[in-house]
Amino acid sequence: MDPLARYEPLLDDYEGFRAACERPLPAVVRVNGIKADRERVRGALDETGVGWHADQWHPDLLRLETDAPGNTWPDVLGWIHGQEAVSAIPPVVLDPSPSETVWDTCAAPGSKTAQLADLMDDRGLLVATDDSLGRLAPLRSNAERLGLTNLAVDRADARHFSLDRLGIDAVDAALVDAPCSGEGTVRKNPSALEDWSESFVEGIAGLQKGLLTRAVQATRPGGTVVYSTCTFAPEENEAVLDHVLAEADCRLVEFDVPLPSVPGVTAWRDAQYDPTVERAQRFWPHQTEAGGFFCAKLEVAG
Repeated sequence: MDPLARYEPLLDDYEGFRAACERPLPAVVRVNGIKADRERVRGALDETGVGWHADQWHPDLLRLETDAPGNTWPDVLGWIHGQEAVSAIPPVVLDPSPSETVWDTCAAPGSKTAQLADLMDDRGLLVATDDSLGRLAPLRSNAERLGLTNLAVDRADARHFSLDRLGIDAVDAALVDAPCSGEGTVRKNPSALEDWSESFVEGIAGLQKGLLTRAVQATRPGGTVVYSTCTFAPEENEAVLDHVLAEADCRLVEFDVPLPSVPGVTAWRDAQYDPTVERAQRFWPHQTEAGGFFCAKLEVAG
C-alpha cells in the first residue's frame, strides 16, 4: 500500500504534495539565544563562508547553503542547532514564560527542549523526560553544548511519570511532541515509509492518547498543553484529540503562526471527530516547503 496515497481526499493539490515529498529538505538551523543573538550568528556564518537566508516564518531560523551545518564552528560553540523549520512550531505555540514550570514529555534528542529553554530565557524549570536511554544521551549532550541550565532530565515513560519526583503538584505547561509514524519526515528520511503499516498507525495512536491524557492531567487549571506530530495520519492527530477531549477536562484553542496551514479534519473514513478539532492545524509540505506537521493547542479547564 502507498501510505501517501491515502491522503489524496484531504489535499487541494495532490500532485504538488507528492512532488514536494520527493524533494530533499534544506539544511535549517535555529539561533540559540542562550549563547548568541541572530546578528552575531549571521556574522559568524558570513566569516565562515556559509551562505544563509532567514526562513520564511521565523527570524531565528536560518536556511544554510551547506549539507553539514554541524561541521561549522557556530554549531560547535552552541550558537546554532539543527532544527527543521516546522519542528520549531510547537514551542512557539506553547509560548512558555521564564517564571513557569514546563514539562517536555517526549524530549529526546532535544531540539524542541532547547528552544523551550531559550524562550524561557534559561530560567524557571524545564523538565525533560524520555523513556529511551539511548535517546537521552544526545539530549544531555545537546543541552550541555547549548548551555541549558534550567533543565532537569529524567528517564521516564511520560504516561506514568509522577510529579512527586519534582516535589510539585502540577506544571504550568506541557509539550507532547509524540512518537509517531513519521510520514511527514519523508523529505528528510526517504526510507521513513518502508516499514509503514496501518496496524502500526493504529497501535501508536494508543500510546499518543496516553501521553496527551497524562500531560493534561499534570497541567494546572488554566495551563496550556501543546500536542504535535510529524505525521499526516488522522488516526494519530485528530482522533487522538477527539479521544482526549472526551476523557479529560480541556478544550482546544485557536493559535496563529505565519506559515500556510489548513484546519484539522473532522471526519476520516468512517470516523467523525469533535468539531473543535478544526482548531488544530495541518502543515503540508507543498504549502510550506518544509516537512509535514500537525499541531494543536489545548487549555486545561480551570
